[in-house]
Amino acid sequence: MAKYIFITGGVVSGLGKGIAAASIGLILKSRGYKVVNQKFDPYLNIDPGTMNPYQHGEVFVTDDGAETDLDLGHYERFTDASLSQSSNTTAGRVYLAVLNKEREGGFHGGTVQVIPNITEEILRRMMLSTEETKADVIITEIGGTVGDIESLPFMEAIRQMKYKVGEENCCYIHLTLVPYIKKPQELKTKPTQHSVKELQELGIQPDIIMLRTEEPIDTATRERLASFCNVDTSHVIQNLTARSIYEVPLQMENEGLGKAVCETLSLKNTAPDFADWQKMVDKFNNPKRKVTIALVGKYVELHDAYLSVAESLVHGGIHNEADVTIDWIGSETLPDDKAALARLKAADGIILPGGFGGRGIEGMVYAAKYARTHKVPYFGICLGMQIQVIEYARNVLGLKNANSSEMDKSTSDPVIDLMPDQNGKILGGTLRLGKYECKIRPGTLAEKAYGAERIWERHRHRYEFNNAYRDRLIQAGLIVSGVNPERDLVEICEAPDHPWMLGVQFHPEFKSRPNRAGPLFREFIKAACDYAEKTKK
Repeated sequence: MAKYIFITGGVVSGLGKGIAAASIGLILKSRGYKVVNQKFDPYLNIDPGTMNPYQHGEVFVTDDGAETDLDLGHYERFTDASLSQSSNTTAGRVYLAVLNKEREGGFHGGTVQVIPNITEEILRRMMLSTEETKADVIITEIGGTVGDIESLPFMEAIRQMKYKVGEENCCYIHLTLVPYIKKPQELKTKPTQHSVKELQELGIQPDIIMLRTEEPIDTATRERLASFCNVDTSHVIQNLTARSIYEVPLQMENEGLGKAVCETLSLKNTAPDFADWQKMVDKFNNPKRKVTIALVGKYVELHDAYLSVAESLVHGGIHNEADVTIDWIGSETLPDDKAALARLKAADGIILPGGFGGRGIEGMVYAAKYARTHKVPYFGICLGMQIQVIEYARNVLGLKNANSSEMDKSTSDPVIDLMPDQNGKILGGTLRLGKYECKIRPGTLAEKAYGAERIWERHRHRYEFNNAYRDRLIQAGLIVSGVNPERDLVEICEAPDHPWMLGVQFHPEFKSRPNRAGPLFREFIKAACDYAEKTKK
């Protein structure tokens, strides 16, 4: 019988439920259990694919093409698992399924209600991962904050789960904030008490309480909270702010979280094996050199819009024993803003991540040109590769009006163009999504990085390198080093006579891991380290 863990949050949003859920996954995996993480979000969008990055942050993409919440990136990075379509469910998807069933006559004329129809669909989806993965433990994060109106059907569903699978197979973990008031130098427990009370009023008694805090919590405070919240003192777990998110599982294990979970679920509490993870954390904490990477993008005000890219740069730093500082530069500021331009020129490497729309494009083109002409390591991802091609077409091939038809529908030279099968598509869920094959050309930077002739990486795009310009660009020196063999789509481009300038149409950041950096991020950071050493910045 599979075990189920449900993680809820209280008091305020943004406490790090995703990191907590991912940490629990690693803690149990280190004990030899097969785990799978999933997230249920209460918003009515079908998925986050059409949401503004400023509202939602990054859209994480799975192998099978699901556009999901960014927390799934944390789950994959911590547990080294490949998640799927069933790993992220929204209220919109639940309601759509129920209403479609009603339209098809699936309820035989009965009244459709939140209880039981919506809650039953939620429960069905919560158990899909059990069927698909045969995991020992299913860890489910409930998005939002306890008390939100839109979360109520999900709370009712997880309440029912205990009676569906048995009390010994169900564990409720509640993450709350314990604020520290500086003037009286006092930790305040009342918000946690009220949050737990609200959860109890919904019929859910937490088994474990995780206390998000900036200051250590003393034994007396733990005992007081345990008494008020009806949990064992050993199940009151301190979640203290860590130097790195990758230290959190180790801290949680030292706090006794693994033991508490195993006790609640009647699992054998075997000794955990964190050797590889600890080694990685030690490398992160003890770098031997420093590099600065300029991340030039259009959503830089919200770092979560590029979360997986930022984490992958950190992974590359860990591999190369380098402390990676990311300088977030808004592409709209280039090249006119002298301060932004100076920061670009001070960087040891330049990365252009993905994005949509025409805002800030010319600033990106400038950054690509600067990297090419000044031999600065450059890494273009999705839109970043397209920008690299546009810049090369304009300034090397001589097509001054070269552009993407996404940015300029009337351009005379659409070196980047809409994929033929994308014409007339609705926006949601219709991009080229998920894992596709790429054949790599021998003797290239890409081949050196991957050490393989064929690779599979995840995609999320609607526009593509225009093959009508391929021969001319190659004749002008552009290196096409990776191609999708099924459709002959250009996947990787490199610049000639450059130490490291590479763009990819796919998103390698989705498969990078802290203890196994994505090959391109590993090599990009190495090139940046070499550049920093050469220029002695």
